[in-house]
This record gives sequence, C-alpha cells and structure tokens, in this order.
Amino acid sequence: MTGVRTSRAAVPLVPPPRTVDSRTVDGRGTGARVVRGGVHELSGPGPAALHYPARDLLVVTGLPGSGKSTLMRRCVRAPLVDSQLVRQEYAARLPGRLPYALYRPLVRLAHYRRLRRAVLDGGPLAVHDCGTLPFVRAWLTRAAERQGRRVHLLLLDADPAEAMAGQRRRGRRVSRYAFARHRRAVARLRLLLLGAGRAPAGCASAVVLDRGAARALREIDFSAS
Repeated sequence: MTGVRTSRAAVPLVPPPRTVDSRTVDGRGTGARVVRGGVHELSGPGPAALHYPARDLLVVTGLPGSGKSTLMRRCVRAPLVDSQLVRQEYAARLPGRLPYALYRPLVRLAHYRRLRRAVLDGGPLAVHDCGTLPFVRAWLTRAAERQGRRVHLLLLDADPAEAMAGQRRRGRRVSRYAFARHRRAVARLRLLLLGAGRAPAGCASAVVLDRGAARALREIDFSAS
C-alpha cells in the first residue's frame, strides 16, 4: 500500500499583474489564478487552474461528501496524500462486513505515517484534511516552515445538504455525531475566512470554492515562481 499518489498542479491566489479570465467553455472554467497569499472566495464558473509556488503544500478541506478526494484526483498535478485512498486499500483487504469504525485507527495511523514521510521528502504536496483534527494542520505548518516552505488552504464550500447527498452517492456515510463535529469545524473556518478575512494561523493563503467554481476547476499545480 502506498497511500501517496502522484498527480499534477495549482495556481497562486494573490494574482500577478495580469488579467484573469474566468469565462467558461462547455461548463469548464478558462484562465488561471496564481495563489501566493490572502483569502480568495471563488464562486460560479471560476478559473480553470490554480497555480501555487513550487515546493509549497496545499491542504484541501471541507465537509465529508463535499468532493475533496474527487477534486484532488481530477485536478492536482503533484503527489497526493489522501486518507480516503488508505481507507480504500484497507477495505479491499478486510472482510466487507467489517464496520469502518473498527479499523479507522489503523487507517489514520497509516495516513499520518505516509503524510510525515511525504512532507519530510520535500517538494510540492496536496493533503486531504480531516478537518476536525487541527493539530495535524498545525504540525504541517511547523514542518513546512522548518523547510522554508508555505502551506495553503483550499476549502470546498458545500452546504450540509449537498455534502450529505455526496455521501449517499459514494455509498459511505459518516455518523450524525461525526458530521456535526465536521459542520462545527467548517463553520468556524468559514467565519474566519469569510467573516474576518483571515487565513488560519500558519497558512499563507486560503481559497474558498463553491460548487460551481469547483466544477469549473481542472488543474491545480505548483508551477508559480
């Protein structure tokens, strides 16, 4: 089991001095945004690409069912560390009727081990954020700072009903208790980003994508100089 998947890239959010074209072609965004700092709310048909600085880290967060893993696999042009991939690997090896709650600790342990290895290896990286475990994000920012890198945040801003529908489509639902914890964590994060206009401590930038902007996005890379 590898758990770290190689994929593709992203764009800086404090745009360089150029025009950003956010039109769509056949429902897909066009143009690109370079993301280096600040908080950026993208709605409707947004840019087709996000470009982040080389060697930086991107944390993708949002409610369970909001489409984090789908977005990462479709768009990111860099190594991925996604706990969902680890869960799928364990599920393929264990009896199908075994409840996920029984082997969740093993999945998380494997995920964090792979995350640590990937971060210490250096280079660009996209990480699936569990959302309710802020100490993981805090460790990421400290580790990146020691390496002279920066951490960026991307929030998929799906409302709870959309996220629940996403869970039903994928056939995996979190408990009411767990979903309530995620809702509170995301609500606090949205208040910080959209209310106070600040990125979380240790994050150089934050991008908030609504469903339309997420659908239009086709590429996230780490090609910005």
